[in-house]
Amino acid sequence: MSTSAPAAPGPSRRRLVLGVIALVVLAGAGLLVRQWAWARTHIGDDNAQVEGHIIPVLSRVGGYVSAVEVDDNHEVRSGQVLVRIDERDVKARLAQSEADLASAVAVGGGKGEPGQASAQLQAARAAVEQARANARKAASDLERYRSLTERGIISRQQFDAAEAAATASQAQLQAAMQQVLAASAGLRGAESRVAAAKAARDQAALVLSYALITAPEGGVVTKRSVEMGQYVQAGQPLMSVVPLHDVWVVANLKETTVRNVLPGDKVEITVDSYPGKKYRGHVESLSPATGAKFSLLPPDNATGNFTKVVQRIPVRVGLDGANDPVRPLRPGMSVRVTITTTK
Repeated sequence: MSTSAPAAPGPSRRRLVLGVIALVVLAGAGLLVRQWAWARTHIGDDNAQVEGHIIPVLSRVGGYVSAVEVDDNHEVRSGQVLVRIDERDVKARLAQSEADLASAVAVGGGKGEPGQASAQLQAARAAVEQARANARKAASDLERYRSLTERGIISRQQFDAAEAAATASQAQLQAAMQQVLAASAGLRGAESRVAAAKAARDQAALVLSYALITAPEGGVVTKRSVEMGQYVQAGQPLMSVVPLHDVWVVANLKETTVRNVLPGDKVEITVDSYPGKKYRGHVESLSPATGAKFSLLPPDNATGNFTKVVQRIPVRVGLDGANDPVRPLRPGMSVRVTITTTK
């Protein structure tokens, strides 16, 4: 029994196969060309993370905590009271300082009102004027008595008495002038004591204001470490506030890819936490040094076993518009950035 050989594929079938192959090659080439053209103006990297301010809330005065108004993850506004410290001791010190100020003002004067020291100075100046008038009269009487003595109208004894009165009046004038100097010094000292009492009163009022610890900026509370009844020291951290409205992205780009990156370039940001969500931003600035230069142990390329490693340069990316309140970018999130360069 004989078998016949399989028929060779016809010309039409070969042309179809070749055509399909050609189309696949052309499509692949077009895809490669498109990818090459896209890569010339786009830089993508997933070594990027969200950064933001983490503001510590510290106690500026020591004391016992009387109330804690917030908890972790609570949103607060700027100036909102977070912690209250028992202010009774501070109020007592403020009352004492106000009493000291009132006493100092009674002596030195204040707010346009003369005090005891001012009154003493005025009295000393009035005494000087009186002593000066007496000295002028005594001097005039002495000259008149001198003329009368020379003419023999009055006795020598009367002239000597007039001369002694003139000398005494001059001494009284000098003493009155010294009293003015002493009263002026006393007034200056009283005014200094008033200024010191005012400063102490203002300091006590300032310390009293520290008893209310407020949010330095609006944001979200985190890392709360204070409880009611706890004694806190001045400078002790109590919690932190993270302002989610002020975040940015730091992309660590390879040094071989940043040659065309300029401030103002558009950036597309994607986050694993929000699939399909894209954020828009722009390049704000480039770091003046690589990230390795700011590490605890920066690399030293002078060693004999040098190996070239591509370094990364931090690039700061700002968001276009406000942070999404529903799906916000939070400091520490890992993101991927795609930068569209202008060159």
